[in-house]
Amino acid sequence: MHPTAPTAPAGKLVIRNIGLLLSGDLAQPILDADTIVCQDGLIQAVGLERDLDTSQADLHIDAQGCCLSPGLIDGHVHPVFGDWTPRQNQLGWIDSFMNGGVTSMVSAGEVHLPGRPRDILGLKALAITAQRCYEAFRPGGVKVIAGAPVIEQGMREQDFAELAAAGIKTLGEIGLGTVKDGSTARQMVDWARKHGIQSTIHTGGPSTPGSSYVDADMILETDPDIIGHINGGHTSLPINQIRCLCEGCDRAIEIVHNGNEFSALFAARTARERNELHRVTLGTDSPAGSGVQPTGILRLIALLSSVGGIPAEQAICFATGNTARIRELNCGLIEPGRSADFVLMDTAQHSDGQTLLESLGKGDIPGIGMVIIDGLIRCHRSRNTPPASRVPQVLAA
Repeated sequence: MHPTAPTAPAGKLVIRNIGLLLSGDLAQPILDADTIVCQDGLIQAVGLERDLDTSQADLHIDAQGCCLSPGLIDGHVHPVFGDWTPRQNQLGWIDSFMNGGVTSMVSAGEVHLPGRPRDILGLKALAITAQRCYEAFRPGGVKVIAGAPVIEQGMREQDFAELAAAGIKTLGEIGLGTVKDGSTARQMVDWARKHGIQSTIHTGGPSTPGSSYVDADMILETDPDIIGHINGGHTSLPINQIRCLCEGCDRAIEIVHNGNEFSALFAARTARERNELHRVTLGTDSPAGSGVQPTGILRLIALLSSVGGIPAEQAICFATGNTARIRELNCGLIEPGRSADFVLMDTAQHSDGQTLLESLGKGDIPGIGMVIIDGLIRCHRSRNTPPASRVPQVLAA
């Protein structure tokens, strides 16, 4: 299959001999199971091989004892069209992220499009076009939830109703357009929410030309669904404002790779102290001025686990089940009915950690041996991670 072709029926997939099965669910991040059975791109059953029907598989994979995790979700990206980023003048960045274990992405606004329209008709047209393009064109098989309009002055409720009717699910970062005050932003967030559209706000100092400083007061007044890059993109809010956001509302807290690492660790620790790790989601905020990082989500998981003291199996939930639940996506969790999106990985060769979770806890990213999206193999040994100690094998039919 061509890597950008729409998903075709996958038939029956069986993955056996899984050494560590991560669920993506904070309530039970590790499952007592070694086999997954999928049918036509969806998980059908999870359990011990002796208890499942593994016969007549169209594709049979021996995991060779390595770890299987839900596919990673990058909750904050800035795509444009195709697998191209004008920000870095680079081709193939989404396919590279797939080689870093990312199987789904959520746009925070197609703001890097040269000449991005800012009039209301133009911004709606751009959002709908981006949504349609990525729905039909999936680089590397990655599911890009695109079409995230940046709100501008003069928008009315009817505009949000039209966007929702066209299939738009989320707004671009509030603060990247001409809406700079909390009261106007709050009115538009309320309209968006009424029509089933989620909202994300820029947090911290300006990033791109035209963006603005967004502080805790504006965020609390706006009341978005997701506090975008709470650790800054790149410049962070002061620590006391981050604490204020963690304590002053119950909205999702997004930590990004292209942000302030000190603030990222502070936000994660604050969420843990408050027993609110379910609020934490991860993204990269790519492409960005610091470049494109195909392993950015894995690196962020390793940072939070090694320096932040969060168990690796929980940190992986931030980029899988947490994001899926908050973004209402049918992936990110290992349970029947969910998309068959998986990353099979193992401890990198020569890592000081003896197991995958221990190596992440020591700051090493794993080696990826296979990525599966909708029950179809999208890559074997990753070109962007260190070699895995063990890699899955496709068994003869």
